Parts: sequence; structure tokens; C-alpha cells
Amino acid sequence: MPALAPTSYSATVTWLGHVPDRAARLASDPLEAVDLTFAGIAGESRGGEIRPSCSRVLALHPRDTPIRNTRQISILSEEDLAAMAAEMGVDRVAPAWLGAGMALRGIPDFSHVPPSSRLQAPGGATLVIDMENRPCHLPVPVIEAERPGHGAAFRRAARGRRGVTAWVEREGRIALGDSLRLFVPDQPAWAP
Repeated sequence: MPALAPTSYSATVTWLGHVPDRAARLASDPLEAVDLTFAGIAGESRGGEIRPSCSRVLALHPRDTPIRNTRQISILSEEDLAAMAAEMGVDRVAPAWLGAGMALRGIPDFSHVPPSSRLQAPGGATLVIDMENRPCHLPVPVIEAERPGHGAAFRRAARGRRGVTAWVEREGRIALGDSLRLFVPDQPAWAP
């Protein structure tokens, strides 16, 4: 059996986007398709094969140490976005408001897919899931501008629903409507 086992799950790509200048604004611009390179989505401000370390890895590296960029793409599920919106009391939470690169529909409990799982497009483009993306404060003002009075509710509503971060294992094109197949690592959960 392969170390990465195919599952019966696949997801439909429902949204694609990129953030050209994260310092200017977090919200993503929508795209019809993305060309994935080993540096991520072309034109994406979070792209690159390396990145400066941040607060997520301070236990390992001093801030701004160059490290491998395993956070090239933020991927959300439509199911998690709908649950966030319901908890926040709004009609919707758009992937663009969270600076997402991709939104999918069809994989249950997507934010908790195991690290090192793969999502593969029909043409072979493959993304490796790094880990669950944790809620942060950056989307709050974007949501507040779109749905006044509701931005502050985001962090609580996004817990366990913020999607995952991923990096490009195999280059290729992914378009709206593509079906991505899920592969998961063939290993037991760690239990020391």
C-alpha cells in the first residue's frame, strides 16, 4: 500500500484568488484559474519557496529567520465558511475577506485533514497540506467593513474552521470547477 493512500473524498474548487500586496490589503482578488509553481500561486504575496519565520514558529526560530514556505496557499471549505457565517449571524463569509487562495466544497471536517495530506487536480497539480490555519486578527477589519458590527465575532467563529495552509508539490493549473482528490498519510496517529 502506498504511504499516501487515496481516499474516496474529492472536493470541487468553488473559489480561487490571490493577494497581490498583503501590506496594502488582506482581501483576495478573484481568479478563474491559478498557475501553481513551486513558489505557489503566481502573483501571490505569500508566494515564494522561502519565507521569514513568524510567531507560529518562534519556539523553533527567531522571528524573520528564512525558512521553507509551507504556507504558500490558504485553503478554506465552503462548509466551514457557512458554519462561521451562521455563528457570526451574517448571511455569508466570503473567502476573499480572509485572504484565501482557494475554497473547496465536498470534504467533511476539512480544517482537520491530517498534515501531509495531498490534494491533486486532474492534470496532476498537487498541493501538500501543512497544517490547520488558526484564526488571526487580520480578517476582522475586512469583515467589519463588509458586515458592520460582526467583525469581532470572527476569531471565535473561525476556531476549528479556518481551513489549512498548503504548499505546491507538483506544478500545474487549477481552475474553478476542478475536482481535487484527497490522499492521506498511511500512518497511525501519534500516541506517545
